[in-house]
Amino acid sequence: MTTQTSMTEPAGAGTPPPQPPSPFRRYASFVSGRRSKWVVLVFWLLLIGVGGSLAAKLGSVQNNEQQTWLPADSQSTHAIDVANRYFTAKDVMTAVVVYTRDEGLSGTDLARVGEDRRQLLERRIAAADIAPAVVSQDHRAAYLTVPLRTDKSDNAVLGDAVKSVRKLTEDHAVAGLDVRIAGQAGNIADFIDVYSGMDAALLATTLAIVALLLLITYRSPVLWLIPLISVALAGQVASGVVYLLAEYAGLTVNGQSSYVLVVLVLGVGTDYALLLIARYREELRRHEDRHEAMALAVTRSMPAIAASAATVGVATLCLVFGSMNSTRGLGPVVAIGVLIVFCAMTSLLPAFLVILGRWVFWPLIPRHTGDYADDGAGGHAAASAAREHGTWNRIARGVGRRPRPVWIGSVVVLAALACGSFTLSSGQTQGEQFTRKVDSVIGQERLAEHFAAGSSAPADVYVRDAGAAAALRALPGVPGVDSATQVASSGGWTHIAAVLRDSPDTHAARQTIERIRHTMRHSSPETRSALVAGQTAVTLDTSDAQGEEERLLIPLILVVVLGMLIVLLRSVVAPIVLLLSVVLSFGSAVGAAGLLYHALGYPRIDRGLLLFGFLFLVALGVDYTIFLMTRAKEEVRERGHREGILTGLAVTGGVITSAGLVLAATFAALTVIPTVNALQQGVLVAVGVLLDTLLVRSLLLPALALEIGPRFWRPARPRD
Repeated sequence: MTTQTSMTEPAGAGTPPPQPPSPFRRYASFVSGRRSKWVVLVFWLLLIGVGGSLAAKLGSVQNNEQQTWLPADSQSTHAIDVANRYFTAKDVMTAVVVYTRDEGLSGTDLARVGEDRRQLLERRIAAADIAPAVVSQDHRAAYLTVPLRTDKSDNAVLGDAVKSVRKLTEDHAVAGLDVRIAGQAGNIADFIDVYSGMDAALLATTLAIVALLLLITYRSPVLWLIPLISVALAGQVASGVVYLLAEYAGLTVNGQSSYVLVVLVLGVGTDYALLLIARYREELRRHEDRHEAMALAVTRSMPAIAASAATVGVATLCLVFGSMNSTRGLGPVVAIGVLIVFCAMTSLLPAFLVILGRWVFWPLIPRHTGDYADDGAGGHAAASAAREHGTWNRIARGVGRRPRPVWIGSVVVLAALACGSFTLSSGQTQGEQFTRKVDSVIGQERLAEHFAAGSSAPADVYVRDAGAAAALRALPGVPGVDSATQVASSGGWTHIAAVLRDSPDTHAARQTIERIRHTMRHSSPETRSALVAGQTAVTLDTSDAQGEEERLLIPLILVVVLGMLIVLLRSVVAPIVLLLSVVLSFGSAVGAAGLLYHALGYPRIDRGLLLFGFLFLVALGVDYTIFLMTRAKEEVRERGHREGILTGLAVTGGVITSAGLVLAATFAALTVIPTVNALQQGVLVAVGVLLDTLLVRSLLLPALALEIGPRFWRPARPRD
């Protein structure tokens, strides 16, 4: 009779009909289904089979030529176009072979220099004619300027050419004669040498760090392997996609974007895995069927993971509006990596875990206890949270007792650390780019001791033939110019080499380039269209472009992140507070990193470091804020603002802290690369992530949310 009554009951009476499953729930049911999990696994195995073979080719499409990083409208870019069209063979770069003897060069030494020049030409190691050696006035040094072949798609071409020069000079060395290879070719060859094998070393180091942290986190000899394998496979697919875009769609990929892709995929992928597995562990205690437990875990963690991936992806895509090809290329590379690792962590990882079963958690296997009542929204009783998350429950209650002193103290600490940023200065010299002395740096120092320091890389001035005479008269009078010599004329243009008194990568040399350009514009009507290039000019134009990118991209990224937070939280007050906290966290990270740079002996930074750090610390730092606030909002619906915030902190504290430690450690792995820029990038992001995880997310944000009260969620009303 009861059944009959319910069947004839009018619509709207009694229990409302069940709501259709959400898109997240339908997706979750598919990736964790009894049969469909095998479809997911087979799909990823096929994808990995293709992507893995393509990933191995990624190095072949890297383009590390300095001029390709320049804005299309920079003077250096136009000058390089003129040089390639009328004066130099395409794909040629200059090395400077420096010979020194402290006691003075002997006749045998000079004969050796002449013989080296002849051999370099006869063996066709040089790409063009080599001018006779230049001997210093003190007769203790000489140098040859050797043009070498290069290929933007194959770094090995230049590296092999420099090795050939080095082998020739070493095979016929005269005892006591010091020989170094400097110049732009020597400098880039040293970069190629120090990065040689670094992809494998970086990957191995990062994997080892992540594996160790996962082993400590899970205290299981098996479970740590599952997310690590999933992330590694996702990284192979991402590298394969990036290769295809670089090969067939013109995407610019360089050494920096390649190693950022490796580190980011491992760090972000592990973050997502930690969040999902923590939720899966909770659901396994509430549900006997592991398929149902995984479906609920994916459903309830997907909003946070999807919001995080979307925020990072869209924020990094803002880089396509940058001035330099390297910046524009980095954005899609990172976005592709985040998208693919998101898909892998929400499909491949759940399928793996469900297929393997509960035993992968051994020895801490989560049993179905029924302790947690399923309330349909994932909320748990405060007592359960206290039992399961004891340490973080105590931290949460501590914040709840005195929120005002907590957030004020946190702000004071962060602001004090931010003051360290005033100790930083930009403009690394060539000698400051490596963590150890390399051949090109020593060669440049030898040149500076015996010649005008700019001899290894003179400024290239290209002027119309009608203005050549006026330019040759004006250039020697420019402060900082040692000499000016006409090199050649072709196609209506004249090439003049202006030797600078200062080393080509110093601030003084860049000021000289600015004075040369000013003189050319105002010397005569015929020189007004002159173009100034060379190593120093390229560095100057790169620095100017980086400044323009900072002014454009930093506000744009902030607007994008704010918009994503507003959409996610359906609030205005909370996103503004969260964004301000992330900006303060970035400032403190720069300051703290600056103090560490001084302690490590590398106080000067590359101008591009700030944009790099801002992008990753804001985009990745907001990850942990999203993880915390989505769970807090979920809890607020069940138990009110205060208890919801504190419970959200208690139940997410452990997993988010673990995720932060993993991400910080993966970026710290960049310190294995023997360049100062990579070391500084790793230190900055690692310090920033730790500050954001341990201070901003754990103390500042919960305390501010309690201080503001329910208005924190306006105009949304999560309890409704």
